[in-house]
Amino acid sequence: MRHATGTADVRTLLTDVPAGQRTAVVDTRFVGHRHALRLGLTDPRFPAGTVPGAVAVQGGARQELLRALAAEEETRPAGPASAGTVATALTDRLTAALEAGGTPVHRPELGTLVAAVPEDPQARNEARQAVAAVDEEDVRLRSAVKSRDGFFTTFCISPYSRYLARWCARRGLTPNQVTTASLLTALIAAGCAATGTRVGYIAAGVLLLCSFVLDCTDGQLARYALKYSTLGAWLDATFDRAKEYAYYAGLALGAAAGSGAGAGDDVWALALGAMVLQTCRHVVDFSFNEANHDATANTSPTAALSDRLDSVGWTVWLRRMIVLPIGERWALIAVLTAATTPRITLVVLLIGCAFAACYTTAGRVLRSLTRRARRTDRAAGALADLADRGILAAAFSAAAQRLAPRFPSFAPPAIALLGGAAVVAVSAFTPFGDTWPVVAACVYCAAAGLATARPLKGALDWLVPPFFRAAEYGTVLVLAARAEVNGALPAAFGLVAAVAYHHYDTVYRIRGNAGAPPYWLVRSIGGHEGRTLLVTVLAAVLTATGFTAALTVLAVLVALVVLAESVRFWISSAAPAVHDEGEPA
Repeated sequence: MRHATGTADVRTLLTDVPAGQRTAVVDTRFVGHRHALRLGLTDPRFPAGTVPGAVAVQGGARQELLRALAAEEETRPAGPASAGTVATALTDRLTAALEAGGTPVHRPELGTLVAAVPEDPQARNEARQAVAAVDEEDVRLRSAVKSRDGFFTTFCISPYSRYLARWCARRGLTPNQVTTASLLTALIAAGCAATGTRVGYIAAGVLLLCSFVLDCTDGQLARYALKYSTLGAWLDATFDRAKEYAYYAGLALGAAAGSGAGAGDDVWALALGAMVLQTCRHVVDFSFNEANHDATANTSPTAALSDRLDSVGWTVWLRRMIVLPIGERWALIAVLTAATTPRITLVVLLIGCAFAACYTTAGRVLRSLTRRARRTDRAAGALADLADRGILAAAFSAAAQRLAPRFPSFAPPAIALLGGAAVVAVSAFTPFGDTWPVVAACVYCAAAGLATARPLKGALDWLVPPFFRAAEYGTVLVLAARAEVNGALPAAFGLVAAVAYHHYDTVYRIRGNAGAPPYWLVRSIGGHEGRTLLVTVLAAVLTATGFTAALTVLAVLVALVVLAESVRFWISSAAPAVHDEGEPA
């Protein structure tokens, strides 16, 4: 901390600070809580931040601040007589200059925290009394908890996990370390479930809940200590899915290797079905949110009804529980694992998730049909990126450019649904090794191109990416099941997991305004329609055993390519530090 006597001195001191360090200008008359300054000045997610009496910048915003100070020297007289007046309003003028120069300035919600620049002794005394009247640590602990969480998380986890987050902060632990501990705990839980013993199942359920406690703690630690990072964003975005899907695999292994009732039970199809359903639910969430992220006139009677229901407290929690968010879902999985069999656990999970998917999707369809929103080019581009279109679909799209404008508004999702349903149904109801699934996959490639031949700005066009996900994953599932050989469904599980990681990675890049993965990556792994066609061809030309081996090789290749590019991106300086502030489904 250094003290400046005037604007010129401030600029000189800022120039001397090494590049790359966050710098702040704070009025010497500032009165307020330290955590108010932390929120405004130290949050690494924003290039600039401010609270009354203080402003901070990092990165390229430093030069904009120096230019603002230079302009301040030219327009404001220097000297002792004016120093007090200049200092009082300097931070406000610098903030305005930053915004005028195009630098977004973050203004955190302070709530009951105090941040003020008193103009006289009486105001200073009142500000100090206001500071003393607020328990700063209590506010900091409460603000560490997400403002919108599920019932189980809010009432069963957060009341004590926030204190665990503080304990970690005081011992120098980072959110990334806690996130890694959560992953390791979940993997150990999956290993316990894979033993197939009752003791192993009970241990798995307990450890899964412990993993979820740590999962809540890492985000609360990041908010408590304001330790957001690019690597943390990547870990937070991907590890939840990796933990849950690894646990599904553990249940399937345990069912096959177990003893007693249910021993030798093959539930890989259920485990893969649960992963497919859960991933498609997430794609529905992401697609709907991206489609309406910046839409204009974004209102509907359905949304108004939802807002009215929010005024009745118990309906809020009921609707949050119905969608089976991660807290409720993991609690359900943990209890059923400890008390029942893997088959019962997965069947109940599938029923619950299917009901939740129908509930949320129906509500969003109603909102989309009743609102008169005009979607932007950005939203259409995001949906196109989520579609994961490869070379084949792009070729069909180019061929249909003249025909596409004549399609009715509902055509894109209808074409995607019919094409996807055709390839899944034909694969399910024809013998393994038949060529009809290949024909259906070719039709699906054409449908994928037609569905994306024009910008996805229709009321229901956000359904196109989920339909594509369901078609690709569903085709892999049914063909592996039709192979009826050991190892086919586990290999299909690995392939779907690798592709799903690519789709989640795409989502979090888009949400961070960093764009989709490079097109060479999409081309190299075939696009959704190319992979679907390839899997049907492999099933037609190979034996069931050869098909299993081919799926395994394809899963490894896709995983290596996708992970290599993902790691490169997320450790690069251009990657955004994006953290979920709402509990995902």
